[in-house]
Amino acid sequence: MKIREAPRCPHCGVEMKKWRPPLNSTWSAPFNWVCFNDECPYFVRGWDHTLKTQGVKASYRHMIDADTGVASPLPCWSYDAHKDQIIE
Repeated sequence: MKIREAPRCPHCGVEMKKWRPPLNSTWSAPFNWVCFNDECPYFVRGWDHTLKTQGVKASYRHMIDADTGVASPLPCWSYDAHKDQIIE
């Protein structure tokens, strides 16, 4: 199921943004949908969860594969990680 219209994040309700995956990634879509709301509860909780379970200061953002509709976490090492690949 291809998702071409911007969905809303199920965790915060903010409209998700188009994001360009890195070259040579395993994602087949030319873009994915990612929630870049820095106040999204999913992103905010992720910092503590990742530190407690992995011992790493990192978080994740909610992402939806635009070609398959499958949701997954997008690992983030900072608040600005991946924002340089937002497609306006």
